[in-house]
Amino acid sequence: MSGRDPFCQPRRFRRGAALTLVFAGVLVTGAATGSFPDPDHSGRGTLRDAARTATRYDDVQEAAAEAMADGKSPMEAAERAVSRSGNRWDAVYSEGEYQEFEEALDGEYTGVGLWARRESDGRIEVTKVQAGSPAAAAGIRGGDLLRSVDGTGVDGRPVTDVVALLRGDAQDAAAGTTVRLGLQRGTRAWSETLRRARLSTDSVTVRRLTRGVTVIKVDAFTKGVGDAVRTAVRQAPAGAGIILDLCGNSGGLVTEAVTAASAFLDGGLVATYDVDGEQRALHAASGGDTTRPLVALVDGGTMSAAEMLTGALQDRGRAVVVGSRTFGKGSIQMPTELPDGSVAELTVGHYRTPSGHTVDGRGITPDLQAGQQALERAETVLSGLGDPS
Repeated sequence: MSGRDPFCQPRRFRRGAALTLVFAGVLVTGAATGSFPDPDHSGRGTLRDAARTATRYDDVQEAAAEAMADGKSPMEAAERAVSRSGNRWDAVYSEGEYQEFEEALDGEYTGVGLWARRESDGRIEVTKVQAGSPAAAAGIRGGDLLRSVDGTGVDGRPVTDVVALLRGDAQDAAAGTTVRLGLQRGTRAWSETLRRARLSTDSVTVRRLTRGVTVIKVDAFTKGVGDAVRTAVRQAPAGAGIILDLCGNSGGLVTEAVTAASAFLDGGLVATYDVDGEQRALHAASGGDTTRPLVALVDGGTMSAAEMLTGALQDRGRAVVVGSRTFGKGSIQMPTELPDGSVAELTVGHYRTPSGHTVDGRGITPDLQAGQQALERAETVLSGLGDPS
């Protein structure tokens, strides 16, 4: 699983469920998607689950209001109420943390500009460094090992925890604050003190492989990503295959994922969901390229909206999915503002793929399993799909 410093759940509450809020599968900032609560499509339990969700929100609001009346922290009271849900994705955020979330969806963040993943031996490897970032200025590059953050060893830790350390606590994460990294390159070990900076995300990158194959790498579904994907498809060499690389994509705005789906589909269903008992559906726009050979590349870090897109392309026979099983984040959170401006996020349901498959806790199984050589396998698959290469 891979991660990046701006897109981690704040560490104030339930840090172990990192990557939840910013990539919770939000239709628009501050609004939530939903799902079919019952797995058999019968509709049984829909009203019951909606009532349960409403009750949970009432409980959190009541706890926060009582705390404020007693001169205590509404946020801390809400955290205690939310923790009783036992749901790994439920969380409470301060007003500032939630503002950071919204800014991240706008494609901005405060951080050092590096991506990382955990290797099979537990070591944390830098996979990418953003151009113009503090990490790039310090000479850090892909392949370096990250051994510590502010003196805390990171070997063996989940990447989400490492990302949280890089990001820092809310009060310590402003631009200009420092973070000290312990690094290793071959036999050389050294440390770098970096100043966090205000950075813009580069969520879509496009590159050409030999024989015309285009790789469209999507790191997150922030604002504008869907149109960027459609532009990349239009600019790809005529008839040549495309590899849509969603590895490490921790999700984002559902509207952007649907727009990206529209680049490859001529209308039709992308996903179904439910909000407080009301069934709804998301559809692609018409006019997408439905003939170009397409492979979707995924791994254990492919989450939420990225899984929704993958499921749509797979279920509708538009893409061959290559890689490893995805994360399994198919639940939807609804935000509610508390008296002190903090925000509680509670799970209201789960979305389904066009064929009715539930993603949450299961993930999406690729058509072809592939590990380290996934990209090479994807190229081979494109050749078999009729790519002119």
